[in-house]
Amino acid sequence: MEVLIAGSHGGVGQRITDLLAASDHGVRAMVRDESQVNEMEGFGVEAVVADLTEDVSHAVEGCDAVIFAAGSSGEDVEGVDRDGAIRIIDEAEKQGADRFVMLSSINADRPEESPDALRDYLEAKLAADEHLQESDLTYTIVRPGALTDEPPTERIEAARRVERGEIAREDVARTLVAALETENTFGKTFEIVEGDEPIESALEGL
Repeated sequence: MEVLIAGSHGGVGQRITDLLAASDHGVRAMVRDESQVNEMEGFGVEAVVADLTEDVSHAVEGCDAVIFAAGSSGEDVEGVDRDGAIRIIDEAEKQGADRFVMLSSINADRPEESPDALRDYLEAKLAADEHLQESDLTYTIVRPGALTDEPPTERIEAARRVERGEIAREDVARTLVAALETENTFGKTFEIVEGDEPIESALEGL
């Protein structure tokens, strides 16, 4: 597949890019700034400059799949986390891409149970998730717990609901990449935290 990584320069996105660069897939790393192009090309992939708050059609063109790992870090939850994601989803549908893997967040479907500081973000993620669920794309929505930069364990707990916990960014990236071709994740939305089961078998057991 030709895979577009939205948010390729982020903490999870760079790890996804590194993993996919070693795969048989074609990889297109979407970045917001021209200054990030050389860094992403250093992974051995194609880089494309596109802003989620503007036209992204040229970034999606020719892609079979999208992994959405972008985020505004709280700076523009409506423009990036909600509307930017929706813009990519709509463009993927329009241009005939089939597969879409969304990096969401634990509790996105219950923002009222979360701290006030997170509610706007979670409501934005929920709106994007629901738009994807209602699309014609073959989707997978992954909702991780709190992200850390700890070394990966390559073991997770995955279910529709899990107890709040943490998970290494590397393990989130590995889960998103594994889900890309794991048919058992198609059309599913689930949460993940660090656990005891290898990523692939955890996804197969959903």
